[in-house]
Amino acid sequence: MTDRNDGGLSGEAGGVQIRARDEGPDERQEEREKGPEGAAAAPELPPEPAGDRESRQEQRPEHRQEQRQEPRPARARRQTAPEQPAPGGEFATVLNYVNQSFHGPLNAPQAHFGIAPDHATAGGGRRRATGRIDAGEIDDLIGHYVPPAPFERAVEALAEDTVVVLVGPPGTGKRSGAVALLKEVADSTGYVVLSPDNSLEQLAERTFAKGIGYVLLDRMSEGPAAAQTADFDWRRVRDQVRSQGAHLVVTTVHDPDGGQPEAVRHIGWSAPDLADVLRLRLRTGGHAEEGVTRAAELMPAECTVAEVVAAVGRILGGAEPALVWREYGSDAARPVRDWFGGTERSLQEIAEITTLAFVTGAGRRTFESLQELLEPLLEPAFPPEAPPASAAAAPTDDDTPATRPAEPPLPARRFADRRRSLRRNTLVATEEQAEAHGSPTRTVVVFPSPPYRQWVLQELWANHSTAYWDGVRHWLDRVIAAGPSPGLQMSVSTGLALLARPAFDEVADCYLLPWARGAAGPAGRAMAVQVLSWMALDASLGAATLTLVRSWAQSGDHELRTTAMLAFSRGLLGMTFPTDAVKWLWHLISQWQGNGAAASTEPMIALSQLFALLTEYGEDVGVVLDALVYRLRKQARTRVATHLKGVTFGSVVLVLTVVEQRTRVPAVAVLAGRGSPALTSVAELWAGVLCHRPFRGAALASLYTALCALPAVCEDPQAAAGRLGREMGAVLPPDERSRLDLVLRRVAGRPRPQIAEIVDEFLAAVLRTENEGLRRHG
Repeated sequence: MTDRNDGGLSGEAGGVQIRARDEGPDERQEEREKGPEGAAAAPELPPEPAGDRESRQEQRPEHRQEQRQEPRPARARRQTAPEQPAPGGEFATVLNYVNQSFHGPLNAPQAHFGIAPDHATAGGGRRRATGRIDAGEIDDLIGHYVPPAPFERAVEALAEDTVVVLVGPPGTGKRSGAVALLKEVADSTGYVVLSPDNSLEQLAERTFAKGIGYVLLDRMSEGPAAAQTADFDWRRVRDQVRSQGAHLVVTTVHDPDGGQPEAVRHIGWSAPDLADVLRLRLRTGGHAEEGVTRAAELMPAECTVAEVVAAVGRILGGAEPALVWREYGSDAARPVRDWFGGTERSLQEIAEITTLAFVTGAGRRTFESLQELLEPLLEPAFPPEAPPASAAAAPTDDDTPATRPAEPPLPARRFADRRRSLRRNTLVATEEQAEAHGSPTRTVVVFPSPPYRQWVLQELWANHSTAYWDGVRHWLDRVIAAGPSPGLQMSVSTGLALLARPAFDEVADCYLLPWARGAAGPAGRAMAVQVLSWMALDASLGAATLTLVRSWAQSGDHELRTTAMLAFSRGLLGMTFPTDAVKWLWHLISQWQGNGAAASTEPMIALSQLFALLTEYGEDVGVVLDALVYRLRKQARTRVATHLKGVTFGSVVLVLTVVEQRTRVPAVAVLAGRGSPALTSVAELWAGVLCHRPFRGAALASLYTALCALPAVCEDPQAAAGRLGREMGAVLPPDERSRLDLVLRRVAGRPRPQIAEIVDEFLAAVLRTENEGLRRHG
C-alpha cells in the first residue's frame, strides 16, 4: 500500500387581472424556445392533459372584473384553505434524512468518489440534461469539433428528412455531434434538449418552434410492442418536425426495434479520431507543438471523447501528460485488471477491495470495522480449501460408511492482520486529510487513483457470482441500519451509482427497489434518493434512471410513489431533469391518494421543495412557476370548489412560502433579491391567491414574511421590494391594489423601522403602477 498526499382583500375566484401574455402552453413554449431576439431556447413546459389543451380558450382574461362581481353559484361548496401544511409522520422523517445527509455535504470534493461532475459548468453549477443549451455550452461542444466518419451521412439524412437518429455506445460524442449537425444543416437560432422520457407518440404530437434545433439524447427503447408501429410513428414525427420548420436529432445506444425504419434514417455513430481532437484543442489553447506531439504519443487506448477533453484541460493547466494519462483509458484500468488477473485472491483481499469500493475516504478504524463486518458475509462465496489427498486415510477392502474413518475437519480460515494486509495491497493507498477548524490531519484509506474505483467495481461484477453479491447486499443493509454518517452515506451511494454502470439491474432490483419500498426504513429510502441522484449525473445512466423513477411515480404502490416524489424534489434527479420532475410531481399531486389530510399535501410539499432546490442552486425556476401560472389561470375561472382547484391554489401557497434548506430564507425572497426575471411569474401567483378568499390569509402572511427576509438576501432590500411591488401592481386588479395597501399594513402592525421602509416601498410601487396606468389612459 502506498502513501500519498494528495450544497381583508376581497374577491372571488377569477379576480386576477392576467397580463396580455395569456397564451396557452404551446404558445409560451414556442416563445421561450425562440428566446429574445433569437436567443437560445428555454426548457419546454410539461405537456398538459388533453382536457387542458382543449380548454385553453378558457384562460382569456376578458371581463375578469365583471366576473368577480357575479354572485357565487348557489350550490358551490365553500373552499377553505388548509393550515400551512408541513410534512408529518414518516414523510417528514425521510425528508429530514434526505436534507441532512445529502444536501449538507453536496459541495464536498468528489475526487475520491469516482463520479466526475459530468453536469458541471465552468461556473461550478450543474448542467441540466434537458432544456435550453446556452451559448457557452454550444461553444464548448462544437468550438473545437472534429467530425467523425459518419458525419457526412448524417448531414445528408438530416437535410433531407429534418430528423435523424445517431446510434452508438456511450462516450462517442453523440451530444456534440447532434449540435454540430444542427449547426451544419439548419444553423438554428436556438437549441433545445428534449427529455429522453418522450415517446414517439408524444414527439409526433408536440409543437416544435420554427428555426429551433432539437436534440433528444439517450432515447430509451420502447420495447417489442412499439416495434410493430415504429416506422409509422417515426413518419409522424418526421412530418410534424418538417411541417413546423424545425430540425431534430435523436441519439440512442439501442438499435432500432423491429429493424431499420424507412421514414427516418438511423446512422451508426462512432467517435472522431481522438488524436485529432487532442491536437486541435491543445493547439487552440496555445500549447507548444513539441508538447502537443508528446501528449498525442502518450495518449492511451480506450479513452472516451469526454476523457480526452478533460485531459486537455489539465495539460493546458500545466499538468505533466504522462501523469494525466494514468487516470484515463486503458492506462487507468491496467493496474486493476492486472491485480484481478494475477494470482487467485483470498477472501481477505477481496473483502479489502470491496470495502474500499463502497467506503472510500474513511479513517482506518472505521474502514477496518466495516471490513470485519463484511468478511463473514462473503464466506459462502469462498469455501475453505479441502485438505490435500495425502492427508486422507487410504481406502480399505471393507470401505463402508460404518468402517470408513472420519474425514479430518476443514482447517479454520486464517486472516492476516488487516492493517498489514492493506499495506501490501497495491490497489489501496492512504492519504492525510485535513480536518475543519484547524484540527490535526487524519489518515484515510483511498484508491491510489480515483478512476481505480469504477474499474474495481467492474472487475468485481465480472468475476464474482451471486453468492458474493448476496453478501455485499446484506452488508450494505447492515451499514444503513447502523445509521452511517453523511460522509459514509455519500461514499456508499456513489459506489452503488458506479456499480450501476455495468450492473444497472442489480442495483435497481436488489438495492433501490427494496429501499424505495421502505424495507430499510427512512434511512434506506434516503439512501435510494442519493443513489438515484448520482446516477442522474452520469451521462450513461441518466435516461435509464429517469425511466425507473417515472415508473415508480406511475405505480400503484404508495411507498414507491413516495420515493419517486422525494427523488424528483430533493435529489439531483429533479435538478437534472426539471421538466420531467414537474410533470410527474403534478401527476402525483392531481392523483394522490394519501392516508389522511396530512398525507394528501405531501406531493404539494414536494413540488415546493423542488422549487426551493432550484432556487438555492441558481437553476431555472421557470419550469415550476410557468406550470403553476398556467394552472392557476385555468382554476381561477372555476367557481366550484374541486379537488384540482384546491391542490392548485395550495401548491401555489406552498411555493410562495417554502424556504431554502441551508439559509431558511423564503425562496421567493431570494429571487426578489437577485432581481430574477422569474419575479414576474411570482407576482402573478401571489396576485392569484390574494384574490382568492380561502387562501388570502396565507398569501398575505407569505408576502409579509418574504418582505421581512429581503435584508438577509440583498444589499438594497428597498429596491428589491420596489421591483416586486411593480410586478404585483401590474397583475392585481385596480381595486385590489388599494385593499392590499390597507390589509398588508394591518398584517405588519408596527414593524421595526427597516421593515417598515421595505413595506412602504413595496406598497408605493404597487400604487404607482395604478397611477401610471391612469396617466397612460387619461
